[in-house]
Amino acid sequence: MVWFRHSGKGFTLIELLVSMSISLLLMSGVLWLLVYSLRANTIIWDQLSSQNDARRIIRQVVDDVRRAETSSLGGYPLVTSTPYELTVYSNVDEDSLRERVRFWLDGTEFMRGVLKPSGNPVSYDEQEEEVTIIGRDIVNISQGLPIFSYYGEEYAGTSTPLIDPVNLTDVRVVQVQLEIERDPLASPEPLAVSSFVTIRNLKEN
Repeated sequence: MVWFRHSGKGFTLIELLVSMSISLLLMSGVLWLLVYSLRANTIIWDQLSSQNDARRIIRQVVDDVRRAETSSLGGYPLVTSTPYELTVYSNVDEDSLRERVRFWLDGTEFMRGVLKPSGNPVSYDEQEEEVTIIGRDIVNISQGLPIFSYYGEEYAGTSTPLIDPVNLTDVRVVQVQLEIERDPLASPEPLAVSSFVTIRNLKEN
């Protein structure tokens, strides 16, 4: 049988093993805290980035829809008003003509299409629509949440939305709401941002 003596000048093998085990446990704890902190910071930054993206998208929609007006051919200001698509005529480039501006959700990408009238006589050629992606990771469809909700003249902040299909001439206020989720496995829940816009040229009081 082998005995280990403590000479007072160093550590026994058992003491060394115990010391190393404790050190490894402490290092593991520190490493776990570091990984957890980095992951938490990543989620926070993703949430902040998503929030900024959502506000930018909604600001674009609100700016275009607020200025909706009769088309350059005399068409009604609103063209399409469904839960996931909204089309209006709006002067988005400050010239003498009104563009047809379309917003819609294509999967998880939020699209904006601008169709400028041209020709003589003036017309709106569908093939000339300029389409851009203005938002990604929009999960409204999977969450069962409409992007656009519509309200009539009686809207007072707590009114019930108009029932789909919406009568275009009844619309006075549009609610835009986005749910953004970049990483379903990391994010605690989708980020929700919404805003209301009153169509100025349809106000009756």
